[in-house]
Amino acid sequence: MVEAVRKPDIVAGAQIVVRDEDWLVRSVRRTERGDLRIEATGVSELVRDTYAVFFTGLDDVTVLDPRATRLVPDDSPSFRQARLWLESLLRQSPASSMDTDIISGHCGLADPMDYQLRPAHQALSNLRPRILIGDAVGLGKTLEIGIALTELIERGRGERILVVTPRAVLEQFQREMWTRYAIPLVRLDSDGIQKVRQTLPASRNPFSYYRRVIASIDTLKNPAKYQHHLKNQRWDVVVIDECHNVINPGRQSNDLARMLAAQTDALILASATPHNGKPESFAELIKLLDPTAIADPKNYQAKDIEHLYVRRHRNSPDVQQEVGQQWAARREPVVVPVTPTDAEQAVLDELKTVWLRPSSGRTPVTGKGQSLFPWTLFKAFLSSPEALRVTVRRRLKTIEGKSEAAQETTALQRLGELAEEAHRNDPSKLEALLEHLTAIGVGRNSDTRVVVFTERIQTLEWLEIELAKRLKMKSGGSGAAPLTRRCPSTTYVAASVLSTSAGKETTGARR
Repeated sequence: MVEAVRKPDIVAGAQIVVRDEDWLVRSVRRTERGDLRIEATGVSELVRDTYAVFFTGLDDVTVLDPRATRLVPDDSPSFRQARLWLESLLRQSPASSMDTDIISGHCGLADPMDYQLRPAHQALSNLRPRILIGDAVGLGKTLEIGIALTELIERGRGERILVVTPRAVLEQFQREMWTRYAIPLVRLDSDGIQKVRQTLPASRNPFSYYRRVIASIDTLKNPAKYQHHLKNQRWDVVVIDECHNVINPGRQSNDLARMLAAQTDALILASATPHNGKPESFAELIKLLDPTAIADPKNYQAKDIEHLYVRRHRNSPDVQQEVGQQWAARREPVVVPVTPTDAEQAVLDELKTVWLRPSSGRTPVTGKGQSLFPWTLFKAFLSSPEALRVTVRRRLKTIEGKSEAAQETTALQRLGELAEEAHRNDPSKLEALLEHLTAIGVGRNSDTRVVVFTERIQTLEWLEIELAKRLKMKSGGSGAAPLTRRCPSTTYVAASVLSTSAGKETTGARR
C-alpha cells in the first residue's frame, strides 16, 4: 500500500492523485504564471486511459511517494494473494523501455518478415526511439511503421501519436494501421479540427482532444492556423511519411517538421527517396532525428549516422534472403536508335537556331518565360510533332492581338508549318514503334499486351488513333485486343531515341 504525501516537485512518470483519482504524469512544464501544467493519463478504474491536463494553480495535486510504501504481510496459503497480484500487475504493465526485442509487432495482420522488424529494433536501441526508414518501394515501409508503433505502445511510450502524411495516402495509411495493427487513428482535416474547437472551451488545445491522430501535411503546415496549438502539444510519437517533402529549409513543411520533432520523444521518418543526391538535404532529415549527429552538413560519413537510418533495396542481403525469389528478374532495356526524317531534322534545326541557341542571343519569346518556353517547345517535339503543333497553337492563341508579339507570332507560325510537315510524313519514332510492335506479335486477335508511356497527352491521343488504324485494332472498345488510353506518365527520352524494354508477355515503350 502507498501512502499519499505532499511533494513540491512533480516529474514525468510520477503517480499523482487529483480529484480523488489516480493519474500517471506524462509531462510537466511551468506556465508563464509560475504554476505547473501537468499532462497525465488516468490509472484508477474510473479514469483509466483518460488523457487530462491539470494546473497546480487550480487543482489540488498530491504525489504518491514510493518511499512511503508500507509493507503488508501476506498470510494466504503459499502466498496466493501476493502471487496473483504480481501476475495481474505483470500482465497490465508495459514492457521495459530498455528491452529492444520485438514483443508484439510481428503479430500484425501481415506475412512475418524478419527484415521488416529491423527498423523497430534499431529505433528501440537508440536513447530516444528515432529512425529514418528509407527502404525502396515495395519493401513494406508502412508495415515497418506499424511494427514500430506497436512496440512503442507495448512499452507505454505510444499513448499520444501524430501521423503526418500527404493527403493522397492519408486514407490508405489510416486503414493499414487499423486493419493490420489495431491502431485507431482519428483523421483530422480542417473541418474536423474546427468541429473539435467548437466542442472544447476556447482555451483548450484542439490537438489534445484525441490521443492518436492522422492529418495531412497540407492541413498542418499553415503557420497562421495551427502552429500555436502544435507548439503547445506534446506527443509520444510523431510519424512523418514521405519525409522527402520536408527537406527544404524555409518552406512551411520544413518549419512544421522541425517544430514537431522538438515536441515528441519518438520520431519516425519514412521515404523511398530520402536522398536527392545533395548531402545537405539528407543532413536536414538527420537533424530532425538528432540535431547533434552531423557537425558539417557538407562533410559527413555514413558510419557517423548509421544508427539513425535504415536503407535497403530488393537486392540487399536480408531482403534477398526472404523475398528475393518473389522478385522477377529485371530485363535490360533495349534502346532502339531512330534516325530523324528530313522534315523532323528541319524542325530540330529551327528549334536550335531560332529558339534554343539563336545567334543574336535573344529568343523571340515575348514577356516572361524567355528561357523556359523554348525548352517547352523542344520537349513537346521530343514527344511527337503532334504535341508540338498543339503547343504552338496554344501559344499563338495566348499572344493573339499583342502588337509587341509580332516577331514571336511569325516565328511560331514558321515552326508550326515545319511541325505540320513532320507530322504528315510519318514520324520516324512512330514507324520504329510500329515495327517493334509487329515484331513481338502485337495486333488484332493477339494475346500480347503492351504499355506505351508518353510525355504529352496529345501524343497519347494521337497514338491511340494511329496505332489502332495501323494495327487494325479497336480503339478503347470491346473486342479482341482493344487499344485503351489511360492517363500518361512523365518520361524523358532523347530526340532520336525510342526506348523499349522487350519481353515475351509485356513490353514497355517510352515515347
